[in-house]
Amino acid sequence: MPQLPHLRADTMTSGSLKSLVERINIPVPKNSPPGLQAAAKQDPWSKSGKYALGWVYFSIILLLFTIAIHLYHWMSDRIRRATHKEVVAKSSITSSPDDDYEMANMPTNNSTHIFFPRHTPQPQQPEEEETFLSFGPLNRLIAFLRYIFYRPLPVLTIPSVRALRIRKREISFPSPGVIFLVAAAVIFVTLYSFVPQPLYYTSIQFGSPPLAIRAGMLAVAMMPWIVALSMKANLVSLLTGIGHERLNVLHRWGGYICLFLSLIHTIPFYVTPVWDHGGLAIFKSYFRGQSYIYGTGVAALVPLIFLCVHSLPFLRAWMYELFVALHVPVSIVFLGMLFWHCHNYLTSWNYLWATAAIWLTSYCVRLFFLNWTNPWRMSWLIGEEAAVTILPENAVKVTIPTQVKWRPGQYVYLRMPGISIFENHPFTIASLCSEDFPSEYGEQYRDMIVVFRPFGGFTRKVLNAAIDNGPMHTYRAFLDGPYGGMQRELASFDTVILFAGGSGITAIVSHLLDLIKKMRDSKAVTKQVHVVWALKRPETMEWFKEELRICREYAPPETVNCQFFITGAKRIGPNGFPLPPPSPSRPVSDLVHGKIDKVFHGVASKRNSALIREEAAGDMEKERELRRENEDGITALPAPTFLPPPKKAYTRANRPDRLTIPSINTNQLHVNNNKNFDFGFPSTPTMLQKNLMRFAFLPTANKKTGWHTEYGRPDIPFMLRGFGRDFGKRTCVFVCGPPGMRVDVQNCVASMQEKVWGGGECGREEIYLHTENYAI
Repeated sequence: MPQLPHLRADTMTSGSLKSLVERINIPVPKNSPPGLQAAAKQDPWSKSGKYALGWVYFSIILLLFTIAIHLYHWMSDRIRRATHKEVVAKSSITSSPDDDYEMANMPTNNSTHIFFPRHTPQPQQPEEEETFLSFGPLNRLIAFLRYIFYRPLPVLTIPSVRALRIRKREISFPSPGVIFLVAAAVIFVTLYSFVPQPLYYTSIQFGSPPLAIRAGMLAVAMMPWIVALSMKANLVSLLTGIGHERLNVLHRWGGYICLFLSLIHTIPFYVTPVWDHGGLAIFKSYFRGQSYIYGTGVAALVPLIFLCVHSLPFLRAWMYELFVALHVPVSIVFLGMLFWHCHNYLTSWNYLWATAAIWLTSYCVRLFFLNWTNPWRMSWLIGEEAAVTILPENAVKVTIPTQVKWRPGQYVYLRMPGISIFENHPFTIASLCSEDFPSEYGEQYRDMIVVFRPFGGFTRKVLNAAIDNGPMHTYRAFLDGPYGGMQRELASFDTVILFAGGSGITAIVSHLLDLIKKMRDSKAVTKQVHVVWALKRPETMEWFKEELRICREYAPPETVNCQFFITGAKRIGPNGFPLPPPSPSRPVSDLVHGKIDKVFHGVASKRNSALIREEAAGDMEKERELRRENEDGITALPAPTFLPPPKKAYTRANRPDRLTIPSINTNQLHVNNNKNFDFGFPSTPTMLQKNLMRFAFLPTANKKTGWHTEYGRPDIPFMLRGFGRDFGKRTCVFVCGPPGMRVDVQNCVASMQEKVWGGGECGREEIYLHTENYAI
């Protein structure tokens, strides 16, 4: 409530009434009480809009700092790749002459021009390219900050009871960098609210408590930033290169800080209530028709509390579908209540209109990220055709031929109305968008592949649909994306180390294929690539067997080293066969989704028929031939290959389920392939190795080939220290796996920053860490 002294009757004109409704800013006349005049001089209400600007300046400073670091790395990476390309081109001129080579005399070998041209200079060893735009003190400062902020907080493990079984649940905390930013924001808004004086007026009739006004303006000023950080297509991601999935944690904490400021804004009005000292009479003279004087504030505070509470991690994970369905509608209600509550006081509506503009603009830009909104594509309004295949270990592979383009490591939101109408889930794209991987749909199409493990909700429904309908059934797929991706390019680093845990390999495969392609085309600075994949059972390797084969056969010699660690075992039922996953029946839902899917398929079929008739131009024979080709072309992926159950098993006593490590014959993994792909397995493990498999670090074999498999868990710190002996000037460590793996990698890479900011080891400039969310 603004300052409310008595107005003189001659000032109550129509113009002043209109001004009062739009923005209350009542001057303090000379005959006002002394307390009101003193309060107006200390912290006048009319100038309280400066507190909102304080948050704007704070946010812009952080944004400009992030943009500067991003541009520095972007420019230095481009210059490194361009310099490397120039060195390779210069080297190819001297090493590939047009003259004939002089052959040496085999018995004596006395020629002085052995295998070298007569008239051109002999090729020299390419010089080590200089790193331009690399400022040593800045590199050391960044390394020192990474030494601090790369270290994660310990993962908290708590027991949880599910289905009468006690299981361990891992709780991971935000990164130290996020904690630092959030702490800086909390300290700033707290000091900016409580340090200026006064906190309260001597009487409520002199106006609203200054503490409440400051906190309220800060909370309103945060709204544009909170909404901008939440949108999939936003300007912050474009300027900083940080995907919205990483900015989302700042969006959540921004909401919590906004709630904190809203409570600071609310409580002073109950400490000095308006019904004391005659304030209620003055209030009612200006705000008629309100049954409860704080009604608009409560109307805005309630949806904000709901948004913050149901966004807590454990509640969001427990009822994710409900969270997705309610979050945006309740946010719209909250914004509308803020318009009502703020009533255009000071500059409040400026920030609220900016919030609405950012929200609307982001949704309009998202139309360009949808695969079904482009009228010049076959997917217009009906989506793409998708095939679902069940892989070993009950993983699901969805193949979507599409004209959408994407970069390695990006992800899309997938909606399949034939399975679930309203559910829209993010999945990392595991395939590479390149002319080297064409689609059978046509030259303009690429096969977008997502692979995931089904747990519950949408992923479980996809698995059930694949089991019920078989591998030849196709579905309509609506895509939203791609989004995210890595800030830096792996091709700009001398050494690249990739860690994956279980299904985390999906985030790495496309990066690995793209990197090897650039190394083959001499477009990458990279000289050494190490891949470490920890998986429970060897059957999981079948997910990306073809991609791994391509990496092994087409990578430059002695550049790629892959290590596979088998860490788990199968659960075998009493009859000797693997236990099947639960597959609940949902007949009514299947019927509804099936009819919806038929509608989209019908539209797609009619559209194909129209194109065929147009192509045939009245020739019935040609039209029949085109229809036969169309029917033959629309087929799903072939059925997967399953391993036979093991003949022998290691049994634990007094357990209904048997924990088994089957004897793996590598030839069985490729029954349908004429050419077997060797993953570097050692010999079949002995019984002692089986018993100690989950706890021991067993001997390995075939290390000379660079591709080998070991039984046990990887010792990540030991491996990184070993890799560190051969690090180049710039090294990238990429990890996507469970929280325990990420913590080990982060701690080790943080310790390695001493090699950069310490300056004592062969001119190393950077050791960069990129972590991916295991769930996406």
